[in-house]
Amino acid sequence: MNAELSSVQRRARIHAALGDPARLAIVDTLTLGDASPGEIARALDLPTNLVAHHVNVLDEAGLLVRTRSEGDRRRTYLRLEPGALASLAAPVLTDVARVVFVCTHNSARSQLAAALWTHRATIPAASAGTQPAARVHPRAVNVARRHGLLINATGTAHVADVVQDTDLVVAVCDNAHEDLTQGVRPRLHWSVPAPADTDAAFEATFADLAARIDRLAPALQPAGRPLPPSAPEPCHD
Repeated sequence: MNAELSSVQRRARIHAALGDPARLAIVDTLTLGDASPGEIARALDLPTNLVAHHVNVLDEAGLLVRTRSEGDRRRTYLRLEPGALASLAAPVLTDVARVVFVCTHNSARSQLAAALWTHRATIPAASAGTQPAARVHPRAVNVARRHGLLINATGTAHVADVVQDTDLVVAVCDNAHEDLTQGVRPRLHWSVPAPADTDAAFEATFADLAARIDRLAPALQPAGRPLPPSAPEPCHD
């Protein structure tokens, strides 16, 4: 079984364990501090045998760690497994040297995406088109300016002149996604509709791209930068 499939199955098991309201309440209880099963039963007004069942399910899903009290050795405390909830996030894409946003004419969506990315992320960005226009759409330039971003009105380019083998290519329109079948294949596709020729439409496109970039940026790891440890190194008193 490959590692990617194993990761998906583990995440699915955690999601399934959290699908019961009582188990989710137990996880909420343990988010900020540890507790014994009896303390959880009193806090949530649940029978102790039901708490025991739910704790076993959460334990089997890898969400909990049981420890013995250093005081009363008969008492067990529960704590959340470090990183278990964090593992529910989508896997990180590693060693990304640059992000290139591609649309058909490189006149609106890809330009706005690259400008937004440059403002909000640390990995370099560029944009290109499969059939680049001579100029960037004036409304794209204007909407970027309204949000404090700059776009070069004449800075369009063909995908063949921009994309390199190490780039993460993001097709931000359906036509570009479907056209990039020779040589360059997008690793990601955003089905962002072409904006109508109104300021409101361009604002909506800008908001759509901004939301997608906010989701993508944390999932990328710059080339040459190691991943942070999943948990701090243990220390001993």
